[in-house]
Amino acid sequence: MKCCPAVRSPAGGRTPTPSQKSRSQPISYADARNTIPRPSAPDARLGAHEGRSAEAAHERRAERGRGAHGRGARVLLRACRPRQWSKNALVLAAPTAAGRIGWPSVALEVAGAFVALCLVSSATYLLNDVRDREQDRLHEKKRLRPVASGELSVAAALRAAAVLALAGLALAFAIAPGLALLAAGYMLLTGSYSLWLRRVAILDMLVIAAGFVLRAFAGGVASDIYLSRWFVIVTACGAVFLVAAKRLAELRRQDGARARASLRGYSSRGLIATLALVAALATAAYVGWALTRPAHVVWYACSIVPFLGWLARYAQLIARGAGQAPEELILRDRALLALSAGWTMLFVGGVYAWG
Repeated sequence: MKCCPAVRSPAGGRTPTPSQKSRSQPISYADARNTIPRPSAPDARLGAHEGRSAEAAHERRAERGRGAHGRGARVLLRACRPRQWSKNALVLAAPTAAGRIGWPSVALEVAGAFVALCLVSSATYLLNDVRDREQDRLHEKKRLRPVASGELSVAAALRAAAVLALAGLALAFAIAPGLALLAAGYMLLTGSYSLWLRRVAILDMLVIAAGFVLRAFAGGVASDIYLSRWFVIVTACGAVFLVAAKRLAELRRQDGARARASLRGYSSRGLIATLALVAALATAAYVGWALTRPAHVVWYACSIVPFLGWLARYAQLIARGAGQAPEELILRDRALLALSAGWTMLFVGGVYAWG
């Protein structure tokens, strides 16, 4: 079988085939560009859509990360119990009574003492929640605490407690070395309470009352103000009054296995007698202090009325079954708030001699 004869060119040579032309002739840039496959319009739109989808997914992941950090910060703040920080306002008592709270240096020192106590007290709350997490899960309200509910891990709570404690002690030392010692003593006291003393009747009340007294002392130590014996007696008796009222309310509402262990050592009659005794002592000490002021006795004497009214109103609320959460009761009851405002105005008026 014969192959097809090659076609000769007019010049006598053979005419090259198309494949021979492609091997022998160079390809121009325009031809090469035209040979590159281009995506069709639907493919181009699909690629752009995929790019936007990836970018949107990245933004959503970033937003979720920011949201998780925000939620974590809110959970940690809730675990620090900011409502309890109102107790640390006792640092204002001594400087206010001495008439020095308006001095810029004293105000700055007292503000620093308040922050330091908030830091160390929050550290103790976190440690307490870690230790009591199993028991708190059985409690109607405490089971909602971040550590007990699992919102805040044990490791995160311990790390936060360490940071807060160190920061609080460092700030206290910067204000006054004595304040740092007092803050460390407060942490030791509350730690002993969590580990052991809260199970011992009477001692558990005295430890909590001592915590209030240390807060009041902190204001005097931070501002270098002498605390009179009247001030100490009124503060100590007032603290025991609040703690005894809390124990009485808990005793009346105790619920079997979930009840506080130390309540077995209390009786309603004994707690009521304690309330009456410390209220009488606080009243006697305050009246004795108010009527022996070297100046502006009228202001201080008038402040006795809202002071007694406050104790009577609180006793009335206790009789109704309130008092388990003193800080909430004091801040929510309108009568207590009004009496507190009236007493503050008269007391401050005596300090600064208004009129």
